[in-house]
Amino acid sequence: MGVGTVSRELPIVAITPFAVAAERELGDAQLRANLGRATRTIRDKRARVVAEVADWEPMRDRAAAVKDEVLDNLSELLARFEAAAVAAGATVHHATDAAHANAIVTELVKEQRAESVVKIKSMATQEIGLNEALEAAGITPIETDLAELIVQLADDTPSHILVPAIHYNRSQIRDLFARRMPGFTATSDEPAVLAGAAREYLRRTFLAAKVAVCGANFAIAATGSLVIVESEGNGRMCLTLPETLIAVVGVEKLLPRFADLGDFLRLLPRSSTGERMNPYTSIFTGVTPGDGPQRLHIVLLDNGRTQVAQDPVGRAALRCIRCSACLNVCPVYERAGGHAYGSVYPGPIGAILSPQLTGQDAGFNKTLPYASTLCGACYDVCPVKINIPEILVHLRQTGSKPAAERAAMSTLSWVMRDRRRWRAALRAARSGAAPLRALTRRRGGTLRRAPWPLSAWTAHRDAPLPAAESFRDWWRRTHESS
Repeated sequence: MGVGTVSRELPIVAITPFAVAAERELGDAQLRANLGRATRTIRDKRARVVAEVADWEPMRDRAAAVKDEVLDNLSELLARFEAAAVAAGATVHHATDAAHANAIVTELVKEQRAESVVKIKSMATQEIGLNEALEAAGITPIETDLAELIVQLADDTPSHILVPAIHYNRSQIRDLFARRMPGFTATSDEPAVLAGAAREYLRRTFLAAKVAVCGANFAIAATGSLVIVESEGNGRMCLTLPETLIAVVGVEKLLPRFADLGDFLRLLPRSSTGERMNPYTSIFTGVTPGDGPQRLHIVLLDNGRTQVAQDPVGRAALRCIRCSACLNVCPVYERAGGHAYGSVYPGPIGAILSPQLTGQDAGFNKTLPYASTLCGACYDVCPVKINIPEILVHLRQTGSKPAAERAAMSTLSWVMRDRRRWRAALRAARSGAAPLRALTRRRGGTLRRAPWPLSAWTAHRDAPLPAAESFRDWWRRTHESS
């Protein structure tokens, strides 16, 4: 995807049907090469470190049960978290939707008379379009995660949950830094050189920052604590240097007890980066006089989450801990890339999360549940056992359908409910296909082009012709006659 070609107005609403966007992205050979190399590396690392854990499957079961407990008791746990956080010196705000959350954060930054804010990588702030809201208010947001900084300098959007700049190679990054990063003079595209240049730029930014914005990987209801895991240390700088810290936290990030955290801190790094543990794990509760930020604001974000929690099938999507393991094994994502999904949540988890948070009638989000082969690899690797294929099928069934498709499915249902009608339909299909069978024999009896309405199928895949003989007829001919 070229620089500046992605709309950033609707962060979790696809503005183009997935099939159209994917076809466009498939034309980028460099993108496919970058994605293939990166996803293979990450999933191979993950497989090695997961194999070391003897109780991996029981741990997945425990984590899934904890997240379901949160969804079953969300209101109670939110109240418990708020009481503990306020007692520790934090201020808690409740945001019903993206606009509400953006207004709260913008007002808090203005109260500090800050012209810029430093940001820790946060999917929640991307989901609500916080950067755009701050810019509209004359406030400059500065991403401090290296990959997020790359994407921001490119006026681009992330294409991966964990590795936002996965679609760039190092020569592209060097050229970008030369154009957009203040003070960059390096001629090498060695990763260490690029990282060093970014470090120098960001250190100056950290020292001048008055306000920082973050998300949270987990929020502990019993203690009011927030937990942030990261690999670079930029988050630790944001959490300690500025006087004011604003955390935007999805309500589903709660864990009931501090003891629950242990399993998640083992599951997350292995599933995401293929590491045994995160290099930096920050756990903070309220404020401490003279140490770190002296003002902590926590914005608890709903933005459709409580509504999703009411769906007995779809609610499992809220277990997600944003590890991105499902993206790294998905054959569709690996070829089409994140931008094809039109949302800050790409890949298999985005295909079920975005339509539920926004409603399937928002933009082209109703096309996202079809962005899958239903191979099940995503379910196999999910650390909290989200049955993504099941939810994809559920959303396909509950989404709005064209009138012609509804009529066709209704007719097919009527035919299949009666054995005699079904047999008659099969005989008619075999008779109608007989003239085409000889023409398609070389292709294994598949039709590449069909007239409307079957052309909607053959535009993307071959259509198999009905078998010349049914199994029942074959059985009678070969067994019952003898």
